[in-house]
Amino acid sequence: MTFETEQDLKREHKAITTFVNTFGGSFQKLGPQDIDYKVFDKEGKLIAYVEVKSRIRTMHDAYPLPISAKKLVKLMDKRLNPVIVWSCEDGIIYGQVNRLTGEIKLDDSELMVFYSKQKPLKYIRFV
Repeated sequence: MTFETEQDLKREHKAITTFVNTFGGSFQKLGPQDIDYKVFDKEGKLIAYVEVKSRIRTMHDAYPLPISAKKLVKLMDKRLNPVIVWSCEDGIIYGQVNRLTGEIKLDDSELMVFYSKQKPLKYIRFV
């Protein structure tokens, strides 16, 4: 099991804050064995579940975007608008899982999904 460092948590918080600020909503961190966040609209209505993945590269050099298949299944099981946010050095890349097409590969005995550049992915630079 991998534990997130304080730096990882700060990076994750910056990414989710940037994502939610685009529409004026809010978020709630979920437990360590769950996906990362519940996301709410301006009125406090639950609108999405979000998994934030750290990508220590610039947005331009971030591809292919990885996520473990296990995490992806857990996110999809939530059913309500599953979104992945990749936190890069200069901003975030995000997309709704049901609109993305990825490639599954075995990577160090873990099943991983890799996403190449595609139209449903959106970008927001850090301010």
